[in-house]
Amino acid sequence: MTAETITAAASGTWRLGDLPVHRIGFGAMRLTGSAAFHHGTPSDRERSLAVLRKAVELGVNHIDTAAFYFSSLRSANELINTALSPYGDDLVIATKVGPYRDHHGEWGTSARPDQLRGHVEENLRQLGRDHLDVVHLRRMRQDSIAEHFGALAELREAGLIRHLGISAVEPRHLAEALEIAPVVSVQNRYAVDRPDPVGDEVLRLCGEHGIAFVPFYAVAGAAGEQGATTAHDDAVLSVARAHGVGPAQVRIAWTLHQGPHVLAIPGTGNPDHLAENVAAGALRLGEDDLTRLGEARGRAS
Repeated sequence: MTAETITAAASGTWRLGDLPVHRIGFGAMRLTGSAAFHHGTPSDRERSLAVLRKAVELGVNHIDTAAFYFSSLRSANELINTALSPYGDDLVIATKVGPYRDHHGEWGTSARPDQLRGHVEENLRQLGRDHLDVVHLRRMRQDSIAEHFGALAELREAGLIRHLGISAVEPRHLAEALEIAPVVSVQNRYAVDRPDPVGDEVLRLCGEHGIAFVPFYAVAGAAGEQGATTAHDDAVLSVARAHGVGPAQVRIAWTLHQGPHVLAIPGTGNPDHLAENVAAGALRLGEDDLTRLGEARGRAS
């Protein structure tokens, strides 16, 4: 079976509230060009549109985006709207608010609670929707998220948002949010080569509460927003050779093996890489593989 014949259904499913999604999704940040947050080379528009359509053809029904995902000539939300609307009934689009950029691409400070409605409405406008499936509050180093999350909870009550999530948080922030409104998803940076006791605890708590844990930069590792890393641990390379797959696929598979509530949202602007990422949802790592990767992760701490 080739990567092209494996669909996202092979990864299994999870529910974001009442919305079932395949555990392999798609992150839209890389669609906009070589440097999504800066003034790098813009992506080829038709290629980006083709990647989105191919993702849906391969069964991806969970797309992660944000209004602040744009480069000099490309907007991830506009590309999604153009490629996929009218949207299928099973397609779940998750976005995030908190950070923001001006029209020149410069970052502002964290949005105030009273600004979040405008940011939600901007996502609605760009995506061409009358409500957002999931909105994550990305914490921007603030000690408490109660006021910001409370503002989003009000927008949920008003019908602009269906479900709420949080991002870049510690366990205390999850507890804080749950006191205000239901949380269906937590997005934290998390990867096989980035030991993170706080992230491990958030992952565990999400499992206990039936909340999706959605790592970002799982494939990129230390490279972060620059894209997929080429600096793979020897253990990752060894497991990849044993299974006849690429190291990025091992990183994605390891992510999914951290629990049935863990979702993956690898992003790419390359159609071939897209098919490989989706196929990683069918890769089953054995106990020896997981032990080897776990030991390597421990050594990196």
